[in-house]
Amino acid sequence: MDIVITVAQVIFLIVAFTGLNWLVRILFKLLTTTWLKGQSEKLLTLRQNVGLLLLLIGVGLCLLIVSVNGVLIYQGKSVQEFQLNLVRSIPAEFWLRLVTAIAKCITLLLLVKLCLPFLHRLLDWATTFAKNYDRITANDEAIEAFFTYLNKTLTNSVWILAGIVCTQFLYLPDAIPKYLTIALKSYLAIAIGQLVIKTLTALIDTLDALSIQYSNPDNLLRYYERFRHLVPALKKSVAYVLYVGIAALIIREIEFIAWIASYAGDIIGIITIYFACGVLIELANVVLEDLVLKTDHLTDLQRQRRLTIIPLLRSILKYTIYFSAALLILRLFDIDPTPLLAGAGLVGIIVGFGAQNLINDIVCGFFVLFENYYLVGDYIEAGKVEERAVEGIVEAIELRTTHIRHPDGQLQIIRNGEIGSIINYSKQYTYAKVEVPVPDRANVDQVYSIIEAVGQQLKAECLDVLEPTQVDGIENFGKDNLVLRTLTKVKPGKHLDTQRLLRKKLMQAFHQKEEILRERAEGEGR
Repeated sequence: MDIVITVAQVIFLIVAFTGLNWLVRILFKLLTTTWLKGQSEKLLTLRQNVGLLLLLIGVGLCLLIVSVNGVLIYQGKSVQEFQLNLVRSIPAEFWLRLVTAIAKCITLLLLVKLCLPFLHRLLDWATTFAKNYDRITANDEAIEAFFTYLNKTLTNSVWILAGIVCTQFLYLPDAIPKYLTIALKSYLAIAIGQLVIKTLTALIDTLDALSIQYSNPDNLLRYYERFRHLVPALKKSVAYVLYVGIAALIIREIEFIAWIASYAGDIIGIITIYFACGVLIELANVVLEDLVLKTDHLTDLQRQRRLTIIPLLRSILKYTIYFSAALLILRLFDIDPTPLLAGAGLVGIIVGFGAQNLINDIVCGFFVLFENYYLVGDYIEAGKVEERAVEGIVEAIELRTTHIRHPDGQLQIIRNGEIGSIINYSKQYTYAKVEVPVPDRANVDQVYSIIEAVGQQLKAECLDVLEPTQVDGIENFGKDNLVLRTLTKVKPGKHLDTQRLLRKKLMQAFHQKEEILRERAEGEGR
């Protein structure tokens, strides 16, 4: 009989620990698919360790039962009587309280299990209502993410809270409910932070959609499109601020690293300054480009000058804002920037002696801008790259370089210090020069008349031509032909287009004249 009792107790322990291991496996599977999704490898390792621990405990208890019962059998004592006496030594009140506590735990867990589906249905209804309330589809994804996370957070929080209450029912050591409560607080802090982030994300998406919907040229929302690229940065900044605040709340509970929480305000300040810099830079761009350029009654020259100076001002403002932000960040950490600025000035002087080309480029850039040698949009010829002059339309003037777009499409970037002499074709007027080759036996006076007639026609048809084409004279002559030089006074920077158009018209006029002469010769021959 004693051997049968021993075997039965060992089998009971095996079944009990197998069932417990099965429950642990289900719990970890639930965590992998819901709360800690994406941490499957770590959870798998933890589950294996917990399973190994349960196995060792089960084997140890089985060995303990076999050893104790074996000693009792060897001594001739009854195993059943020994264990009954052991059970009788425990007060009946203890067993009553244990049964009552287990019943309470089971009842509580069943109530939680039965109530959660109603909570899920309520949240599903709230999700649908929130999506349809504002009749905007742009924020549906953010609303869905918010309520999904809210559902998961409430479910996990209810289960953890139920576990804490169960520990109170079972009269477990105070340390267990204490640490479970700390875990619940930490989880709720993180979860509430995530919910706030998702709420703000949904709110930002909603405001973004409404701003686009109600934007029109008559209200301030017309500028919103210029700031819209800052929306992702705003979401990230808000998220980082909340993460820092949550981390500070949790770290304060841990004594040996609680001092780190004192820097939370400084870190939040840095994040705020970073986002504010982006807003200020974009605001400066709006003021410079929209408000300045859209001033009424601007002449072409005034607009051109503003287009030239705006990129320079934009760069200066951007670096000024970043520099001011760096000083503010130093102030946040109680670092006096004055010694650093003094050291930077000394280093700048030392570096300046070795950066003469850089200084030369900047000085030349200032002279170009303030002496008004050329502006954005001017057609110029300046400097040399690989022994050839750089020419084209000026696209940008910076302190160090000038960007010139060649008529063939290449973007040429030349240092201001290498500009050298400048030929500007966009000041007041310029001449479109065209050389016309004619046979040496041709009637020069008749050719002059054709060219002048074409020039008059070009003046009447083209608004860029200021004066009719004039023949400047014979530029060159050879054995078989002459080269006549023509000049057409045109608006600044329009010489290339006018040259091409004049060549086309001259070719058509000469061909037409040849056709007339040929037909006349054929008529006389008949």
